[in-house]
Amino acid sequence: MTPDEFRRLALALPDAVEGEHMNHPDFRANGRIFATLLPDGERGMVKVSPLRQRELLRDHERAFAAGSGAWGRQGCTLVRLAEVSAAVLRDALTDAWQAVMAQSPAKSPPAKARPKQKAQARSAKRPRRRGAKP
Repeated sequence: MTPDEFRRLALALPDAVEGEHMNHPDFRANGRIFATLLPDGERGMVKVSPLRQRELLRDHERAFAAGSGAWGRQGCTLVRLAEVSAAVLRDALTDAWQAVMAQSPAKSPPAKARPKQKAQARSAKRPRRRGAKP
């Protein structure tokens, strides 16, 4: 498996689009990330349910590893591209895609409530009155 093959499989899912997150490619559907390619070119990540993650780790221990910390406990699963078959990765990507499609669409980032100049003006110090103590 190569990064380009990972990308092709991810983008073959309905409504999947490629974006960028923390300077590496991500794959989204329904406005939510379901997979990423890591900058090292050797690994990817699929966000599956914790139950599905346990199955992948059990059945394909050389290809998959849990992500670190809370992300890993929530189902972020690292994929060693050199160790995974296209069929197994396709299934994992499909599971990750189905999970984000089952959620409500991600909210758009909120528009700025006020221009930057006003925000800066409000944070500026007010002049002290004459004779006031510091």
